[in-house]
Amino acid sequence: MNHYHMLRQGIGRPVEIRTKQGTVHRGIVDRVDRNRVYLRPMNGGRRNFGGYGYGYYGPGYGYGWGGAAAGFALGAIATLAFLPFFFF
Repeated sequence: MNHYHMLRQGIGRPVEIRTKQGTVHRGIVDRVDRNRVYLRPMNGGRRNFGGYGYGYYGPGYGYGWGGAAAGFALGAIATLAFLPFFFF
């Protein structure tokens, strides 16, 4: 099974991706297309479970990650590992 199909089945799960260049990226699989995987940060830079923050909900505010997801090319993935949810 290739990375695309594994990641499609793992949407919403935490993952660690190591690229062919040796960099490591950890996050929650947000979405996958034929060329890229998009990861949300695990905790949005905060120290709480699941990455969800509380407080004012308005422009510039939200649930910890601000809706942003970093995209990585599927062809650059050397290894892929799904993580236990409370890994961090």
